[in-house]
Amino acid sequence: MPLLAVKNLTKVYRRPDGSAHKVVDVPEFFLEAGEQRALRGESGSGKTTFLHLIAGILAPDSGSILIDGRDIATLGEAARDRARAETIGYIFQTFNLLQGHTVLENVELGMAFGRGVDRAHAEALLRRVGLGERLHHFPRQLSTGQQQRVAVARALANKPKLVLADEPTGNLDSRNSREALALIREVCRENGAALLLVSHDDAVLGQFENAQDFRELNRVAEATK
Repeated sequence: MPLLAVKNLTKVYRRPDGSAHKVVDVPEFFLEAGEQRALRGESGSGKTTFLHLIAGILAPDSGSILIDGRDIATLGEAARDRARAETIGYIFQTFNLLQGHTVLENVELGMAFGRGVDRAHAEALLRRVGLGERLHHFPRQLSTGQQQRVAVARALANKPKLVLADEPTGNLDSRNSREALALIREVCRENGAALLLVSHDDAVLGQFENAQDFRELNRVAEATK
């Protein structure tokens, strides 16, 4: 069984006038354990909504999302939150770091929602991403590239089986973008985590042999061609 199996997944939003706007309609999508896959998606294509559905941040209107054999689409909000904390790491484009907490605390807080805080593991991850000398710095004291490294460490903190990355290099310059992408892929391999990354950047997508256009998966896009 694949690590991730999506079938007949749909998400509909309501416009201000009450009409339905279908954003995601994916008949099927699969990702194997340890696999690294990239999806191309322009702004408004539904790619972020697709990741949020997989992560359990949003609930689908129909369909199934099996992660390691468990259908998170059937879970309530609290149960989805627990499943996400235990199974999924998420790297956001905007990093979503807590500005009032140190680098180490940001990683530990991510752990608190999963299997529990392990300071030694948090410190080891931060050393691995090159921030061993920045443990007690605050995000505002870091460069953009360093903040991205904190986000990577936090995403891997609970030893997830699946890492989702939404435009993870979108706020970085070309050099930092290349370094961040290489780091994300390498750390995922080291931890045995599968990686699903979405981006509109051809330089990022070109690093993946199996990059796929999200419009090929999403029937909403097919219907509007």
